[in-house]
Amino acid sequence: MDSTDNKVESVVKVIFSKNRQECPEPIKAEVKGHIPNWLQGTLLRNGPGIHSVGEMSYNHWFDGLSLLHSFTFKNGDVYYRSKYLRSDTYNSNMEANRIVVSEFGTMAYPDPCKNIFSKAFTYLSHVVPEFTDNCLINIVKFGDDYYASSETNFIRKINPETLDTLEKVDYMKYLTVNLATSHPHYDNAGNTINMGTSIGDKGKTKYLMFKVPPLAADHKKSPLKNTEVLCSIPAHHLLSPSYYHSFGITENYIIFIEQPLKLDILKLSTAYFRGVNWASCISFNKDDKTWFHIIDRKTKKPIAEKWFTDSLVVYHHINAYEEDGHLVFDIIAYEDNSLYEMFYMANIRNVLNPETAMTSVPTCKRFVIPLQCPKKPEVGVNLVKLSTTTATAVKSKDGEIYCQSEIMCEGIELPRINYAYNGKNYRYVYASHVEWRPIPTKVIITVCIRVILSSIVSSNPNVPPFLLVLDAKTFKELGRASINADIHLDLHGIFIPQKS
Repeated sequence: MDSTDNKVESVVKVIFSKNRQECPEPIKAEVKGHIPNWLQGTLLRNGPGIHSVGEMSYNHWFDGLSLLHSFTFKNGDVYYRSKYLRSDTYNSNMEANRIVVSEFGTMAYPDPCKNIFSKAFTYLSHVVPEFTDNCLINIVKFGDDYYASSETNFIRKINPETLDTLEKVDYMKYLTVNLATSHPHYDNAGNTINMGTSIGDKGKTKYLMFKVPPLAADHKKSPLKNTEVLCSIPAHHLLSPSYYHSFGITENYIIFIEQPLKLDILKLSTAYFRGVNWASCISFNKDDKTWFHIIDRKTKKPIAEKWFTDSLVVYHHINAYEEDGHLVFDIIAYEDNSLYEMFYMANIRNVLNPETAMTSVPTCKRFVIPLQCPKKPEVGVNLVKLSTTTATAVKSKDGEIYCQSEIMCEGIELPRINYAYNGKNYRYVYASHVEWRPIPTKVIITVCIRVILSSIVSSNPNVPPFLLVLDAKTFKELGRASINADIHLDLHGIFIPQKS
């Protein structure tokens, strides 16, 4: 093994494989430079922190147990703390000292004494099995409450100050969604807008857009009790709905991309019995179309035209806006699903092997939908009239409208914007430049009004983790707060301003 291989193994161990120690009590960071005094509040983030329990290890990096951590800014000082989400999943695994709750890429068998017939009866009696409450992806706000979330029907309420885990909440008690995104949107009235998949409800599989008001009629109750379904969209294929991670929104429209990355419901319902993980029930078909569903927020119905593009995989929408009768939306797109495959732990450890490398580059694409189409548009004529883009929309012979994107740039991921411009014409996106070889590297970025906050984890044991504070206009370093703690590489989060 040469020095490069040794370096890769070291990076994998330090960043991806190591179980992290929580830091339940706040510790004061060592600040170098200057943290603006006006920066008052808490950066709260979420991500995997435990990758093995007892002698068992998770198969995929996204399966690790949720570790919440926060950076609190107060009068130029920074305080850090972290706590594991005390989910039912966490508690069950710790009690058994082994992985007994299945995650998306890791199938677990809680009771090894169960015979095959007992397992078959348990898991075949439900079309969709009960998912984990290991909510490790993001932090979602409903009213004044904060929840750790993933992409299942379970979320966990948390205390954003102490990071304590509170009650477990099931979306299914408020609306019929088996899966939901961890990237909701928030409007000026304080409503939270999100979407989820309803599998097999009354024999139909559909996508639901829903809104949660900022406060319940009874302020002692959860805002989720007043959840309102905004729109329902039937899935193109009853037994294979699209996977999605986010969606776009403007003042008047919601953009949902139904991509050819599909979840096979029949395979999902029998995965446990067959001894395979749930991730194996998702497949990408490069020959399928990608459909754009444009929902009118006023009528609560999709617009009539059928918009599509070539097959792609999208995890993150950047932003969307309306301009001169057109709907413009920007996304990070891939040509296949190799991104998820790459983060299997076996592939991460074998990252120098060309067979485990990414086969698709993340590409920032801009699509444009002309909202004021003529009743009978001419076949082959570009319907996009904006002079500021090369994106096109052309009617095909079968009446569908084929959209071709404008390529804005390549090699970026985890996009963030100044959320004050969400749904509006904007100029800047803050993102991480990604290089997938010789080791995938990510810099986690959060945009907070006038500064960029970035949690830095180094593979070099001599470089302690730190929070980097940059001026959002000039990208000059304002200061950094070094943390004497076991910080993990996280996924997503939210900045909570201090209440005045």
